[in-house]
Amino acid sequence: MKHKASQRKSKRIVPVFLLMVFLGGIIILSLILITKCIKNWAGKQKNPEQVLQQAILAYMDCISEKRYGDMYGMLAAESMEAISEKDFIARNSAIYEGIGMENMKITITGYNKEKLTVTYNTSFDTDAGNISFGNEASFLEEDGSFKMAWNDSVIFPELNSLDKVRVSTTQAKRGDILDRNGRVLAGQGAASLAGIVPGKLGNKKKAVKKIARLLEMKPEDIEKILSAKWVKEDSFVPVKTLPKPRDIGLLVDGADKETLKEHKRQKKLLNIPGIIISDTETREYPLKEAAAHLVGYVQNVTAEDLEKHAGEGYTSSSVIGKSGIEGLFEKELKGKNGCRIYIINPEGKEKKELACIPVQNGQNIKLSIDANLQSWLYESFKKDKSCSVSINPYTGEVLALASTPSYDNNMFIMGMSGKQWKALNENDNKPLYNRFRQTWCPGSAFKPVVAAAGLQSGVISAAEDFGSEGLSWQKDKSWGTYYITTLHTYKPVILENALVYSDNIYFAKAALKIGAKEMERALSGIGFNGEMPFEIKMGKSSYSNTGHIESEIQLADSGYGQGQVLMNPLHMACIYSAFCNDGNIIKPYLLYKNKAEPEYWIPGAFSKKTSKKVLDGIIKVVNNPNGTGYAAHRKDVTLAGKTGTAEIKASKEDTSGTELGWFAVLTPDNEKKPILIVSMVEDVKGRGGSGYVIGRDKPVLEKWFNENQD
Repeated sequence: MKHKASQRKSKRIVPVFLLMVFLGGIIILSLILITKCIKNWAGKQKNPEQVLQQAILAYMDCISEKRYGDMYGMLAAESMEAISEKDFIARNSAIYEGIGMENMKITITGYNKEKLTVTYNTSFDTDAGNISFGNEASFLEEDGSFKMAWNDSVIFPELNSLDKVRVSTTQAKRGDILDRNGRVLAGQGAASLAGIVPGKLGNKKKAVKKIARLLEMKPEDIEKILSAKWVKEDSFVPVKTLPKPRDIGLLVDGADKETLKEHKRQKKLLNIPGIIISDTETREYPLKEAAAHLVGYVQNVTAEDLEKHAGEGYTSSSVIGKSGIEGLFEKELKGKNGCRIYIINPEGKEKKELACIPVQNGQNIKLSIDANLQSWLYESFKKDKSCSVSINPYTGEVLALASTPSYDNNMFIMGMSGKQWKALNENDNKPLYNRFRQTWCPGSAFKPVVAAAGLQSGVISAAEDFGSEGLSWQKDKSWGTYYITTLHTYKPVILENALVYSDNIYFAKAALKIGAKEMERALSGIGFNGEMPFEIKMGKSSYSNTGHIESEIQLADSGYGQGQVLMNPLHMACIYSAFCNDGNIIKPYLLYKNKAEPEYWIPGAFSKKTSKKVLDGIIKVVNNPNGTGYAAHRKDVTLAGKTGTAEIKASKEDTSGTELGWFAVLTPDNEKKPILIVSMVEDVKGRGGSGYVIGRDKPVLEKWFNENQD
């Protein structure tokens, strides 16, 4: 009975199983049919032409975004068999990034349904200019999708798998900086390049330590240079640029100490196995310290420079102007490197030029500077903390801009040791400080300016006698214990004599008569608190720290160039030019002009009558035996000028302050070698005051008037 029951139960299970199999089959078939319908629907919605066009655009987007791995994933299986992902990425990245590809644009031009190909135009920018070409991409259908049948011609139509793409750069020659007579202030020079062949060093650690000592470098810095990825055992690895002594290898009589020292150093270097010293071209500054603050210097570009000047043609081997004229005219001087992109075949022969930009050498910059005058001023003042500016007062040509003490700008080309850099930066005399760009307390050199302001306003008459007050004076008891002092008594106390004797009391009284508002108006009208129209940015002259003259004592002190008055030396020179230009303040300029025509910064700053009165007075300053500038008197040339000694004190009661000495001197006519020089020297207290400055300017004037010049 039990057996029969079991048979009946088994018979019932079989139909149920078959039913389940049947239903499962229906479900699977339905899914297949649904999937096919979806595919058919998708195909109707987006045909193969659209799919392939989007595929090529997506591939090209990956190039722009440097997603080379994603590009590889778009290739057909047979293409992947021909090139590994690693080699694919290396090939594409090396070419696209090596040529500096940017701004890729793709335009689809055609589609072949039977061949599954898309034709398109490609255009992109490179280091050598724009490259554009037509191309074709083929696709294969794999597992219901389209994959690219890739080969090297996708990069460039002419490119085969064994070809190489080369980029050749021609460095632009940096333009020279020249003086008015064509003398080189910055140009191409020769230097020695010390380098190492690592495989020949022997005991590397010992050799590097010895080389570092001779090159004044740190051993770890040399190790870092030698550890660069490109360096091989037989590579020549440049380490440091050295001066090329005139007498290298020839110990001739009379060779200077620096030449002999450099000769010995390079001889010791060459005794070390693995060291090679070769000639190389470099930037050179023939005037060295004499024009360093004016000319400036270049240095190798840094990572920050490359980032800041991206797209301007700089490479890791470029130099860039860092200061002075080198920095100011960097764009004109640097030029544009030439660049070619081309394909070479396996034999190394050029197959196709893809793009080319010809080299454009930098422009020469010719300055109005006279190199001789520049050097004379430097040599005369080089032991002082000083600055000198010189212009032609009738044309505005700037003839010299000197600052002392100075530094040899060639040091920045050769590379300074940490010790040298520290010595420059920690020197109390601040050799890196450009003094001619700054503003300084003018002292009595400011008196002709006040004289012109007073005469122009009409509140002062050149013939008015202010009366003798002795050697000290105060307006009234409201000034307390404050008195204005002067060095000489004389009669009559009129403008001309006040200039000759440099009378502080006269000009203090004159300032009070002019008044604070009129003084502010007059000084603002001749460039105070404003930018000077000049290629180099100069400090702004000012008459007050607050923008206004706040008190009677400040106004009185301003009358003789003290108080809070500060002047830039070039600004002072320009104002002085008005005294020999019928009251017109000349506009200074630095770029040489073949025909020097005067252009006025402030025409009609003073009347012709005012300027003549002041000029007559400053002529007497130099030519009257009682004049403070008489030491500069010459028999062959009439000169005009004004001295100045400015007290620099922490307070009115300070008796330990220092003094600035000034001398402004000019030719009052345009007949013989016109010139205007303004010189300022710090710390002249106890050294003769402004008389010390005259003594330094005098030999410069002697050379200017007596040596032959073009």
